[in-house]
Amino acid sequence: MQSFDLDKTDLLRIKTALEADDAELENVLKEYHASEIAILFEKLQQEEKERIINILPADVASEVLSEMDEEHGPAELLVNLDPEKRTEIVEELDYDDATDIISQLDEEDQQEILEDLDHEDASSIRALMTYAEDTAGGLMNSEIIKVNINLDKKDALDEIIRQSEEMEEFYTICVVDDDDILKGILSIKTVIKARADARISDLVTTDFVYVKVDLDQEEVARLIKQYNLTSIPVVDDNMKLLGRVTVDDIIDVMEEENTEDILKISGVSEDEELSGNWVEAVKSRLPWLVINLGTAFLAASIIRTFDDTVAKLSIISAYMTIIAGMGGNAATQALAVTVRRISLSDLSDKQAYNTVLKEFLVGLINGAANGLIVFIVAFFYDANPMLGLVLFLAMTGNLIIAGLTGASIPLILKRVGIDPAVASSIIITTFTDCIGFLLPLWLATKLLLK
Repeated sequence: MQSFDLDKTDLLRIKTALEADDAELENVLKEYHASEIAILFEKLQQEEKERIINILPADVASEVLSEMDEEHGPAELLVNLDPEKRTEIVEELDYDDATDIISQLDEEDQQEILEDLDHEDASSIRALMTYAEDTAGGLMNSEIIKVNINLDKKDALDEIIRQSEEMEEFYTICVVDDDDILKGILSIKTVIKARADARISDLVTTDFVYVKVDLDQEEVARLIKQYNLTSIPVVDDNMKLLGRVTVDDIIDVMEEENTEDILKISGVSEDEELSGNWVEAVKSRLPWLVINLGTAFLAASIIRTFDDTVAKLSIISAYMTIIAGMGGNAATQALAVTVRRISLSDLSDKQAYNTVLKEFLVGLINGAANGLIVFIVAFFYDANPMLGLVLFLAMTGNLIIAGLTGASIPLILKRVGIDPAVASSIIITTFTDCIGFLLPLWLATKLLLK
C-alpha cells in the first residue's frame, strides 16, 4: 500500500458522494482506509464530518477519530453524536485513545460520555485521565496481556487467549505475581515453544526494560528507540503493573516533540497550531518579534558608536551586513545540531566540552574559508587589500563566535533549567549581530583609519 496524499480528486469524490444518499456515500467510503478518511476530514465542514461518522461502522469510526489531529476537532465531533452511536465508538477505542479525545472536552461533556459507558470502561478511562498527558501514564494503555508467574504453560496459554479476545494486537506478555507486581516479560513464541510441563517462572525474562508512570514522554521514546522495543510496561513506584506504551504512540510523540523544537527554535510558541488562524499566529509570534526588535536596537547602537568610521569608509557598511548575516546562519546551524543532541540525550561534561570544541573548529575553518572569499572580492573589486584583511579577520572572528555561542548557549541554558530551544535563538542572534557589526567597524577603525 502506498502512502495517501490528499488531492483534489479524492476530495471531489467525497464531496460528490455527500450530495448523494447514504448508500452511495457508504460505498465510496469503503474504498478509503480510516487514516485516509481522517486526512480527508481536514478539508470537510463539521456537518459533513458528522454525517460520515454516523454512516461508518463503529469500529471504523473509532479509528478515524483516533487518527485525527487534536486541532481538527475529534472531541467536538464525538460529543455532537447521538449518545448511542457515541458510546459504541468510545467502546471500540483503545483506552489511551479514548482518554486523549475525551480529555479535550470540558468536564460536563466528559461526565456525560463516561456515564454512558459500562463501569469497567469508564473506570479505566478516568484512571488514565489523572496522569499528565506528557508522561508515560498519559501515553499508556491499561489494556495489557498479563499472566501469573505461578502458572504452567497450559493455564498461561488459556489466560493469554482469554485476555487477547478484547485486544486488537499485543507484542509482549507481562508476568506478575498475586499482587500484580511486575516480575518480568515473556514473548508468545517462548510460551508456545516451551515444553508441555514448563512453568512461567522458568520462562520469564527478569532482565527487562520498564518505565515509571510519571516518566517524561521524551524519555519513554528514547528508551523504546534505544532498546528497539515494540512496547514497554508502565509501573508505579511499587512496581505494580499499570499498563503499556506502544511504539505507535511513540511515533506520534516523536513527531510532536520535533515539531515543538522546530517551532521554538524559530521563535514560535508551541501553543500555535499549524492550521490556526492569523489571530493565533500574531499572538504567538509578536512577543518574540518585539524581543528581537530590542536586540536589533542594541546592534544598531554599535553602528552609531562608529559613525565617523562609517562616514569616512562607507563601503564597510555594505560588507558588515554580509558578515552579520553569515554569523547568524552559522549560529543557527550550530544551535540546531546542539539542541538536537540535547533532546536525544543528556550530555556529560566531556560530551558538552567536545560539542563546543567541535563548533569552534567548524567556525574557524568555515570563517577562514568565507573570509578568504570576501578578501578576494575586496582585493579585486575594491582594489583595497587592507580592507580585504579587515573583512577576512571579521568574518573569521564572527563565525567562530557563532559556533561557540550556537553550541554553548543551549548547553548553559539546559544546565540552569531553561528550555534551550526557546531562549537560545534570541541570545545567539544578539551575539552574532553585535559581533558582526562590531568586528569590521572596530578593525576598520584601527587598521584603515589610523
